[in-house]
Amino acid sequence: MDRLVQSLGITGLSKSQVSEMAKDLDEHVEQFRTRRIDDAGPFTFVAADALVLKVREGGRVVGVHALVATGVNVDGHREILGLQVTTSEDGAGWLGFFRDVVARGLAGVKLVTSDAHAGLVAAIGATCEGAAWQRCRTHYSANLMSITPKSSWPWVKTMLHSIYDQPDAEAVHAQFDRVITALETKLPDVADHLEGARADILAFTAFPKEIWRQT
Repeated sequence: MDRLVQSLGITGLSKSQVSEMAKDLDEHVEQFRTRRIDDAGPFTFVAADALVLKVREGGRVVGVHALVATGVNVDGHREILGLQVTTSEDGAGWLGFFRDVVARGLAGVKLVTSDAHAGLVAAIGATCEGAAWQRCRTHYSANLMSITPKSSWPWVKTMLHSIYDQPDAEAVHAQFDRVITALETKLPDVADHLEGARADILAFTAFPKEIWRQT
């Protein structure tokens, strides 16, 4: 807090002043977290992720998970829809998180993007009825890299990105097939991994091109 206020040109604060400022900030954060989101929607596309943070609690530093959902409405406007801090990222936590966001007005969701955390995917399916699921490109890239020989990763990464950079859905699927063919001989395990994720990482192709970058 001291570093924050110093950046604003304030030389110092008493403990009571810090306490009052923190209390005021907490109230604003709580209002934001519990607000209705009906008027800003519908949010056609939603991205969900968890951030691992270190916080001070009871005089010691502990790890927590901040669950975050970001929505994109029909006008292309992005907005943080939900934020909850939990001690662990599990299915129950994600289910409670999405139930809260839906209760506050989330509706009309067509596509949800996230990593492949089983509890998260299940929570999306249970609360966002009718929405498709897209596996996060960044997370999948890390998954694929973990089974790819280090010397081959630059080549594999370039080919993976080439799939997403196509002009239309037909070209995306055609390039995917070409990449699988190129990998099958040299890196069969990588080819199998990519083929197994086909439906998950290409879900975006069922939607208009103008929103592909939102996924």
